[in-house]
Amino acid sequence: MIKCQRKKMLEYNHKEIEKKWQETWEKEKTYLVKNQYNLPKYYVLDMFPYPSGEGLHVGHPLGYIASDIVSRYKRHLGYNVLHPMGYDSFGLPAEQYAIQTGKHPAETTELNIKRYRQQLDRLGFSYDWSREIKTSDPNFYKWTQEFFILMFNSWYDKNEKKARRIEELVSCFEKNGTKNIKASSTKKIEFSAKEWSNYNEQKKESLLMNYRIAFLSEGVVNWCPELGTVLANDEVKDGFSERGAHPVEQKKMVQWSLRISAYAERLLKGLEKVDFSNSLKEQQKNWIGKSKGSTVLFETENGQPIEVFTTRLDTIYGVGFMVLAPENKLVKGITTTKQSKEIEDYIKQTSKKSERQRISEKGKPTGVFTGAYAIHPLNKKKIPIWIADYVLNDYGTGAVMAVPSGDQRDHDFAKEFKIDIPEIFENINCQEKAYVEKDAKLKNSDFLNGMSYENAIEKITKFMDSKGFSKTQINYKLRDAIFSRQRYWGEPFPVYYEKNTPKIIENEQVLLPKINKFLPTENGDPPLGRAKSDDWNIFKGDRMEQNTMPGWAGSSWYFLRFMDPKNTHAFCSVENLKYWNQVDLYVGGAEHAVGHLLYSRFWTKFLYDHGKVPFDEPYKKLVNQGMIGGPIHFLWLKKEKENNFPVFVENHQTQDHTNLIKIPCHIDFVSSAGTKEAHLNIDQIVSFTNWRPEYKSALFEIKGKKLNLEQIKDTLDTKFSLLLEQGKMSKRYFNTIDPEKICDQYGADTLRCYEMFLGPIEEHKPWNTNGISGVNNFLKRTWNLFKGFNSAKPTEKELKILHKTIKKITEDIENLSLNTAISTFMIAVNELTKIKATSQEILSQLIILMSPFAPHISEELWLTLGNNESITQQNWPKHNEEYIKESEHEYPISFNGKMRFKIKMPLNLDKETIEKRVLINERTTKQIGGRSVKKVIVVPGKIVNIVI
Repeated sequence: MIKCQRKKMLEYNHKEIEKKWQETWEKEKTYLVKNQYNLPKYYVLDMFPYPSGEGLHVGHPLGYIASDIVSRYKRHLGYNVLHPMGYDSFGLPAEQYAIQTGKHPAETTELNIKRYRQQLDRLGFSYDWSREIKTSDPNFYKWTQEFFILMFNSWYDKNEKKARRIEELVSCFEKNGTKNIKASSTKKIEFSAKEWSNYNEQKKESLLMNYRIAFLSEGVVNWCPELGTVLANDEVKDGFSERGAHPVEQKKMVQWSLRISAYAERLLKGLEKVDFSNSLKEQQKNWIGKSKGSTVLFETENGQPIEVFTTRLDTIYGVGFMVLAPENKLVKGITTTKQSKEIEDYIKQTSKKSERQRISEKGKPTGVFTGAYAIHPLNKKKIPIWIADYVLNDYGTGAVMAVPSGDQRDHDFAKEFKIDIPEIFENINCQEKAYVEKDAKLKNSDFLNGMSYENAIEKITKFMDSKGFSKTQINYKLRDAIFSRQRYWGEPFPVYYEKNTPKIIENEQVLLPKINKFLPTENGDPPLGRAKSDDWNIFKGDRMEQNTMPGWAGSSWYFLRFMDPKNTHAFCSVENLKYWNQVDLYVGGAEHAVGHLLYSRFWTKFLYDHGKVPFDEPYKKLVNQGMIGGPIHFLWLKKEKENNFPVFVENHQTQDHTNLIKIPCHIDFVSSAGTKEAHLNIDQIVSFTNWRPEYKSALFEIKGKKLNLEQIKDTLDTKFSLLLEQGKMSKRYFNTIDPEKICDQYGADTLRCYEMFLGPIEEHKPWNTNGISGVNNFLKRTWNLFKGFNSAKPTEKELKILHKTIKKITEDIENLSLNTAISTFMIAVNELTKIKATSQEILSQLIILMSPFAPHISEELWLTLGNNESITQQNWPKHNEEYIKESEHEYPISFNGKMRFKIKMPLNLDKETIEKRVLINERTTKQIGGRSVKKVIVVPGKIVNIVI
């Protein structure tokens, strides 16, 4: 029940209205969600934010506003809507801040969360804050640890295509050893039941680690010395950390990993069941990277076997050389003494590049000859073996048979190192460029000569398989996910070590110990190496696990906890899992399209295998909102220096830009921000130098003269013009805008509507403060429309405008075309204003339609209309097609195909009547001009064309 007092309508005061309704919603728990199992449910989720010290800027709420509109709309339709919010509060940024300031991450994270909460509340979101979660809360990460333990105690059965308990695998080993076991594993191992029974416990644990879904293994990782931690592939860009742009190198380390590769095929097939964009699905497919081909066995001159994977076995006779990944274990054994130093240097050089960098790198190929040769399995020719960084050790076998006539990277490599290029395609010269199509017939290929791709691949595969030279195989690029981070601020592992063997702590929760220094220890151990035994709430064995879990640990399953956030006995009750089920709509940034989304889908499938959740895909529909860009303003600075002082240029448009550099300027100082007239006047220059004191000694070039800060104060009419560019809204460019400032000036409802009005939700959009006043004026016109309401019966015109609007707004929300919905509201308000609509019945329905978009003004106007219940409890209006039907049509009248004028006529007229009315019209007579009419074409409800 609304307890706000009605009063006479004054002018629209957004500050007063929004403060009142935000307090009312909180006091009356308007958005509290109950588990009403008898109601249809709808689960709307935002990708929850990392609470940084910067707070939100106006680009961040774009997705939140869209999801809030859908949430409110679904409530009006009678759904029980779950729309929660929480914080991804573990992570590297808080730790880096702690290193710089000495403040504990727990302290700064809490301050940042308060700031975010304040900003989110100002925007009037319909979140149920009683369900708020934080991944750094022990009550949350207790369950993340439980899931890790379950993964440690699981293996993946390829026969049943699901995860199973490790005890079941041990039972199989006890009965039959590895016989008939088809499991996902790090490497292939065979032993008998008898051998298993003779192994000691340490050996058994070592063997089981080969099968566990959460397992320890040595691998090459992205190591960032500056950050002191391992980074995931999606956290590295062009060899530098995404956060901080620090150099990243490849390093071998023993790490916890999750066997996500076992789920590759299921992750691919699951994409058929979900409503994701095609581009997002393609990104996921490319990351998983399924390819069907053959593993081929080559041998070195000394009999050392080398396996390669190829999808083009038909080109086997075109092999000109072999390439191993620099990290391949075979390299050391086959490299000749003469080549060893060069090989060693190259491996060291490669270690500084990330895998992504190696894949995408363009320019001259690099590599080194090992000095060794392999023997071709069919024609017995000697094939030189090289190493090169374009081959990755973790994809396929870490070795390739290079066919320079059929693969461009192989071709480039061959040309660079002057290696022969065998020709194997009829009528095609491959000396200048590889031929990658599959439509050429083969030559110089023995019994495959003259064959097409389809016939050749079938024949060679059967032949080589029968001889034991190859084996048909499906490969995936998807690698197991590294699950360790050498940092402090993350979920602690429930693991301790005895004689370097990891042991699980199952019956008590391990809490993150409190330490005061957050850098790695002097001997290179992670920060938790500083924690003494007394600092841990549980300490066992020789040492506790000193790594922590990655940020994506909690974010992979947080959507489940929102269903039952206060449950102390389970991560979520069975009843709530069945009821809330999958997320119906997930909204978030495209930057998470691969990493987070893939991990979350894997995590869900794993829990499904163990019967923990009743679904195997977490999100039914996902929408990636576009980015809101911002205007970037640059002052121009001369590269040359006079008396070691930088020189700022008055008007960059008259300068030679080759001698200038750009300095980003804070948007708060700028006049006419976001326009070509953007500039700094003298007062703003002073403000700029106060903000950037390093420029207080600068010189300012004005009309050819170079003046200092004191001297330019006399030139009051001088303006320093700025270069305007549109780009990312970022603290780097000092162009972020605090949404609270917009709320103060225009109101949260204006901001909500404006962000939707900017364009389609999925597209990138530039922010322009100048356009926001138009949306604010629209809300003021809406307010004024209600000033003269009465109980008069709606007119036909009012009903037509309303029901046309109901139909269009409903369609727009269902299609997430929220920008056109705002346009529709503007048209409706203008039309109703034009006809001086006053019907309370019409206005009541209109404001319900508007309430998901502008909830504060809608609640206030709903109260003004004499209602006592919140507008959030009202049913969504339904359109009546009868009111929308047009009784007349404005016919375009054409003469010889050219439209000259229009005539409005009833839609129920037949062809003959329409023709008569048109021909007797005086404008028709004028157009005909006494000529004879050859033909009149009439299409009822559309056009009339007169042929003369």
